[in-house]
This record gives sequence, C-alpha cells and structure tokens, in this order.
Amino acid sequence: MSDVRYPFTAIVGMADLRLGLLLNAVSPAVGGVLVRGEKGTAKSTMVRALAGLLPSIATVPGCRFACDPAAVDPQCPDGPHPLQAAGQRPAHLVELPVGVSEDRIVGSLDLERALAEGVKAYEPGLLAKAHRGVLYIDEVNLLQDHVVDLLLDAAAMGRSYVEREGVSVRHAARFLLVGTMNPEEGELRPQLLDRFGLTVEIAATRDPGERAEVVRRRLAYDADPAGFAARYAEDERALAERITAARELLPKVALTDLALRQITAVCAAFEVDGLRADIVMARTAVALAAWDGRTEVTEEDVRQAARLALPHRRRRNPFDAPGLDEEQLDRTLAEHSEPAGPDEDPDGGPDGDGPGDGPDGNGPDGGGPDGGGAPAPGTAPDGSAASEPEPGPEASVPPQGAGGPAKAPVAAAGEPYRTRLFKVPGTGKGAQGRRSPAETDGGHTIRARRPQGALSRLHLSATLRAAAPHQLARGRDSRALVLHRDDFREQVRQGRESNLVLFVVDASGSMAARQRMTAVKGAVMSLLMDAYQRRDKIGMITFRGAAAELALPPTSSVEVGAARLEQLPTGGRTPLAAGLLRAHEVLRVERMRDPHRRPLLVVVTDGRATGGRDALAQAGRAAGLLAGQGVASVVLDCESGPVRLGLARTLAAQLGGPAVTLDELRAEGVTALVHAHRNATHHRKAA
Repeated sequence: MSDVRYPFTAIVGMADLRLGLLLNAVSPAVGGVLVRGEKGTAKSTMVRALAGLLPSIATVPGCRFACDPAAVDPQCPDGPHPLQAAGQRPAHLVELPVGVSEDRIVGSLDLERALAEGVKAYEPGLLAKAHRGVLYIDEVNLLQDHVVDLLLDAAAMGRSYVEREGVSVRHAARFLLVGTMNPEEGELRPQLLDRFGLTVEIAATRDPGERAEVVRRRLAYDADPAGFAARYAEDERALAERITAARELLPKVALTDLALRQITAVCAAFEVDGLRADIVMARTAVALAAWDGRTEVTEEDVRQAARLALPHRRRRNPFDAPGLDEEQLDRTLAEHSEPAGPDEDPDGGPDGDGPGDGPDGNGPDGGGPDGGGAPAPGTAPDGSAASEPEPGPEASVPPQGAGGPAKAPVAAAGEPYRTRLFKVPGTGKGAQGRRSPAETDGGHTIRARRPQGALSRLHLSATLRAAAPHQLARGRDSRALVLHRDDFREQVRQGRESNLVLFVVDASGSMAARQRMTAVKGAVMSLLMDAYQRRDKIGMITFRGAAAELALPPTSSVEVGAARLEQLPTGGRTPLAAGLLRAHEVLRVERMRDPHRRPLLVVVTDGRATGGRDALAQAGRAAGLLAGQGVASVVLDCESGPVRLGLARTLAAQLGGPAVTLDELRAEGVTALVHAHRNATHHRKAA
C-alpha cells in the first residue's frame, strides 16, 4: 500500500462532506463530523486526504503530548517545560481501530511500578497522539458505547482524564473528530449522535459520467501514486493556504444579533433537545463566513449551518431517519429576518423570484403539512381484531389475473410501545449491553482473581491481602510494601451484555387478517425498539407458503429490521417447522462466529402448522432440537378470536420457554412470568 495519500482535491463530488471537513479544519471547536453513507463511497479516503492539508504545528521538543510552545499545558505530564526553541511537525492523523480498549485510548499506568516503587509511570494513549491533529474513527457505530462516550467527552472538553486507583493524570486532547459509519450496520445512540457537531449523508453518484471519472482517477492513482499526487499538488497547496487564511480570519468574524436570533429560532422550531445545537450552529456559521473570506455571518451561513448541524438531532423515535425539512427551515428564517423597510423590495431577492411569498404574508400557504404524514393503510389495533373472521390459508392468497400473480398484502405496523424485559438466564461474557447478566468491563465489582493477561483493573484490597502474609519473609524494612507480581489481583465486574435476538415471524394466511397483522407488527416493532435500547444484535426469519426465509441476517442495524418488518407480506400456508429449523441453522452459524454472544429466540405465531403430513409433529421435533441446544426462547402467542386452540402455548412448552399474549406483552405481570419460568428451569437443571 502506498504511503502517498490520495489528494483531497482529486475526489469527485461529495460537496457537503468536503465542506463539513473543511469547516472543522478551520474551526475544530465546531465539534467534528459524522459521515453516514453506504459502503464504497470514499469516506475513509477523504478523511485521510484531509490530514495532508492541515498546517504544521509548533511543539515543545521532547514532549509526548504535543504541547504548544505559545500556550504550554500547565498539567502536561511531561512538564514543566524549560524555555527552548520550538520544533515543527505535521499534524497527526490517528486512526482508532474498532476493537480498541479503554486503556489504549486514554493511556495506561504501570500499576505494578506505581505500587511497588511509588512512581507514576504513564504511557500516553491515542488521545495524546491525536492532540492538535485528526482523530479518525472508522465504523464508529461498531465501537462499544462506553468507548465512544469516552472519546466524545474528551472531544467536548479538550482534555483527557486518567484515573487509576487514586493516581490522576490529565493532559490536553484537542483534535478534529471524524467518524464514519454505514447505517446498515446499526445506528449510534441519540445521546452520542448529539456529541458530533455536524453530520453529512453521502451516497455514490448515479451519474455514469461522474462514476467513470471516479474510476479513471482511482486507476491512475493506483498505477502511479506519486505522479498522480503531483498533478494535484498546486490545488492542494492553494486549499491548504485557504484553510490557514480562514483560521486567521476566524476571530474577526462577527456573529450579529440578527444571525444569532435566526439560529436560536431555527433550533426552537425544530424542537432539538438542549442547547448544544444552538452553539454548534453558531460556530459553524462563523466558520462558514471565515471560509468565504467575510467578517460577518449572513442568513445563508445560518441556513447552511442548519443543514449540517441539525439533521441528526431531529430524531424522536429510534427508527426515525435523520433529516431536515428545508421548507420549514426557509419559513423560520424568513419569519425572523430583518423586516423590510417601506421603500425596499418586499421580495428581498435580487432576481425578484417568488412573488407573493414575501414578508407581507399574502402568499399561498399551500395548506401546510399536518405533521402526521399520510394515513397508514388499515386500522390501528384497538382490541377489535378478534371480532374479524380469520381467513384460512387459501383465502389470504390474492387472486391471479391476466397480468400474473398479484402482490401479497402488506399490513401496516401498529404504534410501538414499551415492552417488558426478556433475558437469557445465567451469566455470560458477551459484548456489553443492557439485557442479560454478564462479566463486563463496566458494572459493579463482584470478586477478585489473578490477572488474566495485562493487569488493567487492580483490586487494591485483594492485592494487599495477598501480599501482607509474606512481608516478614521478604525482608520488609521500611514503610513500603514489598510486592511481587504474584500478589496482584484484578477486579471481576458484573454488568449486562447484549444478546442476539432472533425473531421467527409467522407471515402465513392464518396471520393475514389486516387488523390482526397490524397488531402483531406493532408488537414486533416494540420488541425491536427494546432490542435497540438494549444494544442487541437482531435477525429475522419469516415463514409462509412453502418455506422459511432469512429476511434479515444477524446485524446491529435494528433500523433495517424495522424496515423489513414494515414491508413483510402475508399469505399462504404455515411451514412452522421450516421456520424453526432455519432458526436452528442461523444460530449454529452465529455460535461459531461469535461464541460469547448468547441468543434469545422470539417466535411470533399462533402455533398453527400446515403444508404437509404431520406438520404439527414436525414443528414439535424442530422445537425440541432448539430446546436441546439450550436456546432461551419466548413465544409471542398471536391467536385471537372466541375459539382458541392453545397451539402457541404447546409450542412454547416444547421450546422450554414462556408463551406471552399480545396483551401480556404490555402487562406488568410478564416480568414475573419470565422470571418464574427461568428460575424453575434453573432449579430443574441444578437438580
């Protein structure tokens, strides 16, 4: 791989991403950029190219924390610094790997030396290396939440804190934070999204000419990286000089009262939480003015700042896609613009476009959106689903006309609600989350043990107890303890882990009554929201007709699962056994990929099985196979109507898990039900 970076000015298109990165280069106080986009869109290439444009920085020679000679950090662990000539070096681009540990980020203390020798032996981490440079996090949505929170706190405060058993180290950590993510792999939590200053959505161009130019340039770069970069050297130099000039102009830019009023009005109109959006918009608007070489913020700066700073702060529901209503933005800016004088053109524009839309209020209002969107097809679940006749398998299959078979019906999902907690029994060791008990890096300390690898979480009292009996034999002759490596103990902490929640959804004709399927989809959507909040991976299998289909392979993107559920068609026979066997196969493969992530199987069905001889018996054998593997299961019983066969509860007994009705999914009693079942299962196994 070549050491020559791809030139920033050679990248085709992606104007918003280009602008967002450049604004942060001008003013790192903006708070960084979150780049959301599909795979293969040059997100990483553009971020790496930006580092080559940043001006060199002056540093104190020998300082591992890149102290600025003009403003030395008084808390620098390498200080105090003597007066000496400043050195120069390029701004660093530090890339954070997905599997990074907390100690690698903030640095680590040599606890053995700290206790045995009484010295602070500190090794700087990646935050120290990124100081006054760029910290790049590829696939930021795949990092553990506590790691992301640590990074964003440092970015917001400009300082890193290391606390280890009473020893504190603090150092400056100001950097341009850039994160990239593919939404298909899962979203960031709203509170973490808010910590990024700007967000940019990117997608590959659909213009064949632009795509051809992208390929042409990439092939030319791969063939001769140095020669390709040389062709853009002058453009790169001019852009770097413009960044430097904008940085120098930045303190002179005035944020007028009018611009500030528009910023706060826009944030209020879009109902964003907190005041961080107002501050980020103000800093972005000032950076835009400096980038354009102006000393005063304009309305267009405010509009552009809103487009970059607000979309990711507009989410109200976990499944809402980031976005911004530009018509509402224009209306809000117009309402809070400076009123036109009696002799001024009421249109306020140089080209006179938009008659009737000026501040006199005589333009058409267009009716305005009602905020509720188009009414969803079907009727919301109101408890009347049982009164509808339940169609048989054949009745739900749409008729075939001359033009071929019609599409299977699709029912809308009901409104999601908060469900009760389902969890996997026992204590796991999987990725941190919020569902089932597990040994984790966070949580409360439950015991001590000998270190397994490098010592990271010292259990001080256990270490002292292990060393105390040997002090006389070791010839202790001072107040300091004589510690050997074998004395050290580390903490074992218990928190919660995320699980793989695999949904097996019956989409057959027996589920196809519109009101009934709407209620079922609403229940599954509620469980998906619960999985989102508990940091779970999810997968979805559907079965209808003659086979089962893996509608969604296990993924962290709960949003994709919600989208697939919305479009789920219904109709046909009920191959229940095929759905359960497909679940067994998916869990087998996932167990090999990630042996520490424990599964929770959620079967959504009325328990019927059709489509072959002994269909129910085959389903029972498939359920027994899953139960024999120790898979924790829950059956969501969707049977309704005055006559109930109880097939779902029979299936739940075969799986070794509880059956929960749609009504019980909301009820307080479901928690006791699950816990009672888990406790009974645990006692039977122990016996």
